[in-house]
Amino acid sequence: MANRGPSYGLSREVQEKIDQKYTLDLETRLVDWIILQVGGDIERPESGRLNFQSWLKDGTILCRLINSLYPPGQEPIKKIPETKMVFKQMEKISQFLQAAEAYGVITGDLFQTVDLWEGKDMAAVQGTLSALGSMALTKDDGQYRGEPDWFHRKAQGNRREFSEEQLRQGRSLIGMQMGGNTGASQSGMRGYGMPRQIM
Repeated sequence: MANRGPSYGLSREVQEKIDQKYTLDLETRLVDWIILQVGGDIERPESGRLNFQSWLKDGTILCRLINSLYPPGQEPIKKIPETKMVFKQMEKISQFLQAAEAYGVITGDLFQTVDLWEGKDMAAVQGTLSALGSMALTKDDGQYRGEPDWFHRKAQGNRREFSEEQLRQGRSLIGMQMGGNTGASQSGMRGYGMPRQIM
């Protein structure tokens, strides 16, 4: 963690709750998928949150991952420099996040750069990678490499086409959600404010 001392009180409780969301099972699945998807000479990290963070921290693996989801020649990140400069590594993480959003991952599923860089919320990093895997599986464009049961397939639109005759018939029906025009009635009701007659 970059120049931060230990947290106390409420800050510590919040950080502990965030850390509890991180799961080793998901980490293992994500590491397996990234190695299979990217291919090449990627070394498997040791198990654990800090090892997973340091494996992804420089942004190179993330950039290679998003590029592997596109056909050759259409990669969103053209140049992935190998560098030790902190701001360049953070810039690669930002490029990955922009490319993931362009790929179809919704903004609410994206982590912040500091979540990965400082290790503040590695569960959010897992969530983004899971959402990316689900989107790749859902697109089914031949670029996804991995087991189909590693991620959930996202729901697709089920557009329906109705003929003009069916639409006309639907307008004349009163849906039960709107209430019916039979059954209870207001017969025998008195106006508001009138006293009730007790005999």
